[in-house]
Amino acid sequence: MSTTLPQPAYNVEMEHGELVVVRTFGSRPEVDVAKSALASAGIDAIIEADTAGRMREHLAWSGLGFRLLVRADDAEAARDFLTAVDEASVHEGDEL
Repeated sequence: MSTTLPQPAYNVEMEHGELVVVRTFGSRPEVDVAKSALASAGIDAIIEADTAGRMREHLAWSGLGFRLLVRADDAEAARDFLTAVDEASVHEGDEL
């Protein structure tokens, strides 16, 4: 008699808590940069996108986009941080 061990969930990084969308992006590189920025601020995030296993990226940008999700408890901090990053990049562009 063999026993099978349960497989870890694909989303173990964010396994508990309610997840909410903090922002939607039009491309994979944009959402990857935003996720990395949140990680640098200590905010865990995951990306949700319908890309048929990353074989059909156009499915995401022609549909709901690439959604960045965080725990509900972190949503306000994540939105504030992303807004601050956006504002900083706009002002950085003014100096050129």
